[in-house]
Amino acid sequence: MNPPKKNDAELLLELQIELVKMQKYVIENKKRVLVIFEGRDAAGKDGSIKRIVEYLSPRETHVVALSKPSYHEKGEWYFQRYISHLPANGELVFFNRSWYNRAGVEPIMGFCTEPDYQRFMKTVNIFETMLVDDGITIIKYYLDISKKEQAERLLDRRKNPLKQWKSSPIDEVAQKKWGAYSKYRNSMLLKTNNMAAPWQMIHANNKKLAHLNVIRDLLSRINYPNKNKKILKLDPDIICSWKPGASELPSLEK
Repeated sequence: MNPPKKNDAELLLELQIELVKMQKYVIENKKRVLVIFEGRDAAGKDGSIKRIVEYLSPRETHVVALSKPSYHEKGEWYFQRYISHLPANGELVFFNRSWYNRAGVEPIMGFCTEPDYQRFMKTVNIFETMLVDDGITIIKYYLDISKKEQAERLLDRRKNPLKQWKSSPIDEVAQKKWGAYSKYRNSMLLKTNNMAAPWQMIHANNKKLAHLNVIRDLLSRINYPNKNKKILKLDPDIICSWKPGASELPSLEK
C-alpha cells in the first residue's frame, strides 16, 4: 500500500528543514551565497523569500530590498550601493530586486538614460564574473506570471489592508507597459545569462508550487552533506534553466 500523498504544507516543512541543514554547511565552511530574485510586479518574490528564510539564522541571513537611490547614490558607480550588502563568510543574502532594476524598471519608467542602460548591459556580466571568481555563489531567479494573474494580484494589493504597503506607483503602470516589460525581460535574460551566474525561470501563477520549486532548486545548487535528494525533484512545468525561447512563455504572456 502506497503511503498517503503529502500536502503542500508538509512538503514545505521538509524543504525548510533541508534549508537549515544547508545553512549549517554554509556557515561552517564560510561559504558566501547571493540569491537574486527578479520578476514581474506581484509575481511572488516576497512570498518566496519569506518561506526560504523563515527558519534560517537571522544573524547569517540577510534580505536586501533597497529603496530608490538617494541624490548622493545617483552620483555613485551604479553597482556601488549594492556592494556593501554582498555576503561575507558564512552568509546567505537574498536580493529582492537587485542591480537588474537597470535592465527593466529603470529604462521603462524613465529613471535612467539610454547610455546608462547600455553601460549596465555591457558591464553586468563582467561584474558578476568578478564576484564569482572571488568565491561568491550567485543564483538568479526570474518569476513570471500571466497578465491576468498580475491584474488580480495588483487589485488584491490595493484592497487588502494587510498588503497595501506593497502598492507603488510602478504597480499602476505594470499592466499598461506589459509589452515593454516583456521586451526588456527577454533582452536581459538573453544578454545576462552568463556561465558564472545563469538564470532560472519560474512560472509563478501557482504561488505554492512556485515556492516549493524555488526552494528545491536552491537546495540542489549547494552541495551540503546528508542532502535528502528524494524531495528535491523539480517540476519542469514550473521551473527551468533559461534558454532562448524560454522567456516567451506563451501560457503566461496573455
